[in-house]
Amino acid sequence: MSDSDTYGKTGETATAAETATTGARPTTGRATAPAAVLAPLDDRLTDLVALYEDLHRHPELGFQETRTAAEAARRLAEHGYEVTTGIARTGVVGVLRNGPGPVVLLRADMDALPVTENSGLDYASTVPGVMHACGHDVHVTCLLGAADLLAAGREHWSGTLIALFQPAEEVGSGARAMVDAGLYSKGLVPTPDVVLAQHVAPFGAGLIAYCPGACMAAADSLEITFHGTGGHGSRPETTVDPILMAASFVQRVQSVVAREVAPKDRVVVTVGSFQAGDTANVIPDRAVVRLSVRTFDETVRTAVLAAIDRIARAEAAASGADRAPETELLDSFPVTVNDAATLRGVNAEFTRLFGEQRLFAYEPATGSEDAGLLATAAEAPLYYWWLGGWDPEEFRTALATGRLAQDIPSNHSPHFVPVVRPTLTMGVEALTAAALNQFAPGAVSAG
Repeated sequence: MSDSDTYGKTGETATAAETATTGARPTTGRATAPAAVLAPLDDRLTDLVALYEDLHRHPELGFQETRTAAEAARRLAEHGYEVTTGIARTGVVGVLRNGPGPVVLLRADMDALPVTENSGLDYASTVPGVMHACGHDVHVTCLLGAADLLAAGREHWSGTLIALFQPAEEVGSGARAMVDAGLYSKGLVPTPDVVLAQHVAPFGAGLIAYCPGACMAAADSLEITFHGTGGHGSRPETTVDPILMAASFVQRVQSVVAREVAPKDRVVVTVGSFQAGDTANVIPDRAVVRLSVRTFDETVRTAVLAAIDRIARAEAAASGADRAPETELLDSFPVTVNDAATLRGVNAEFTRLFGEQRLFAYEPATGSEDAGLLATAAEAPLYYWWLGGWDPEEFRTALATGRLAQDIPSNHSPHFVPVVRPTLTMGVEALTAAALNQFAPGAVSAG
């Protein structure tokens, strides 16, 4: 997930998470509806752990996930899926047609980040400057595990399953690229009736968190180039200084959130890059600013982007620039919106399988995702939930002492490596149970 370090809790949800981490896992979990399909999981775990560690050692950046994609395609073919590769360069889909019924799409993203790992693990990244710092290796492993179990247990459900492995989520391009490549329009997969996805997060492993409605923000990354007139640093009166122009913009743009957005509307404007000049005594002829905008409402988004453009132009005019600034949209994520009915149905399955103490609600996060594009392009409902991935005891201690931010690394950190168990087990079970809930709620044999 792009910028998933913004995951957060209110006091109530933090308390719920603390309570959940102290509860024992229900002994009746295996007796619920998906039990027959999930029964072989214990025998698959050694292989899944080896797969996860291998993926973690060999991370690949967006649209470069050739090794990961090849492994996903190989395993899907072994399990009897119709496999299509090379969608939007590295995207992979597997389709398992299993009689009449709904079409369910399970999605995992594959790409890593340009981060140097600092975990000290024996399976740490072997690729310099690249790391699975957001847990997408967990996502791939869990989806392959679920795809295996659902194929092996196909006598217990009816419908069509799509296992989709998406490139380039971190740059917000992968889902859109797969749709534009004809994912649905060219019949590469049947149009899904529902899209399901999960993301590992830095709270206690063994927990699932959910958020009804708009659960993650829309995100727009902008690059604004301010044009001035360069010259010698000793004669600033002969120049139009783009650094001063851009610096004024950086300060003024924060007034958009402070003075132009209602308090009820959650908006974040962050300037993350400012580049200008090469030496101390030369005033350059341009300055380049990059910023990120997070919103939850399309009307608010439109107004905020317009205000940013207005302020940039005004600062250029105030400085006497003879050229207006240029704004380029670098990437864009839509708001991620969970469908209420799908969330209720799947959460009921999670409650039967894991126990209600393992689920807790969280507030909308200002991080962003592109999984929703796969749903909106199909006009299908989406449910996207969070999977706990951190050591439960460390999480519980940090929560009790008020040191979550200090002691628990967030996604995108060089220290963020989820614990293998029970993260993988819970992730496979959650995807499998969620799919079964859509295929035949309450009709799967208990074994």
